Amino acid sequence: MKVVGINGSPREDGNTSLLLNAVFQPLREEGIETEMVNIALKPVRGCTGCRTCWKEKNNRCVFKDDGINECIGKMHGADGIILGSPTYFTDVTAEMKALIDRAGMVSLANGGLFKHKAGGCVVAVRRGGATHAFDTMNHFLHYMQMFLVGASYWNMAYGWGKGEINDDKEGMVNMKTLGENMAFLLKKLTL
Repeated sequence: MKVVGINGSPREDGNTSLLLNAVFQPLREEGIETEMVNIALKPVRGCTGCRTCWKEKNNRCVFKDDGINECIGKMHGADGIILGSPTYFTDVTAEMKALIDRAGMVSLANGGLFKHKAGGCVVAVRRGGATHAFDTMNHFLHYMQMFLVGASYWNMAYGWGKGEINDDKEGMVNMKTLGENMAFLLKKLTL
């Protein structure tokens, strides 16, 4: 089994990465392979609604000059998907939104590439707006007909500077719970 985490933060080793790794830890302890992909380290374009993916039906977006097609392939090949984003003006980063739009269109055009996978999301936030970012990612997971994995609270943690997220003890416990719950669900889905 494998879980891929898509990091929508332009900070490679920032708070969003710390959250994803906190979710990965219990998964790894259960023998589940994990991989993190950071989509925001190079420019990513949004969906233009060209519908080429509906014509081609090749599991790919027409734009090949960024990492979205690689992400789509990794998401399709994984048993579980975790989306992670910092909060930018009460929502996800532009890169995460581009992934949601383009991966969503490609998935729908190809019969539901992510259907029946386990899905979750995490949000790094300084003070406010995390619930909206959380909703944005969860709406995508629902629309893709994935099984949403919950935890003991909404999957967000608070911190501003790099590493400050670790000071949010309740948030970090919630990340561990999310990983434990995803491992539990993945094992049930593979029976």
